Amino acid sequence: MTIKRGEIYFVNLNPVKGRKQSGKRPVLVLSIDAINQLPLVVTVVVGTKGENISRDYPTNVRVSKKESGLPVETVFLCFQIRSLDPARFTSEPAGRLNQEKMNKIEAAVRYCLGL
Repeated sequence: MTIKRGEIYFVNLNPVKGRKQSGKRPVLVLSIDAINQLPLVVTVVVGTKGENISRDYPTNVRVSKKESGLPVETVFLCFQIRSLDPARFTSEPAGRLNQEKMNKIEAAVRYCLGL
């Protein structure tokens, strides 16, 4: 399977320790396609249901069902960046973000990392 930047997958994030998001979650592929094609890891931003996040923060990007193709509004937690083995991606993408939303994700990631 080819994993591409901007695609959204449901991935089982277990096992985890501490305050990381766990269970089956939507993840947005952040790493570039050149990296995603190598047998390395895929860098993602973890999402959660919009109803779980009552207000917006500069570290998060809220995405509607229409914008993502997902079944519910989703908030991508840009401070929750993870590198995952490609073997965790066991199904086809559940959605995709357009470049405008990817620009917002990138801005939030830069904010979180002080870049």
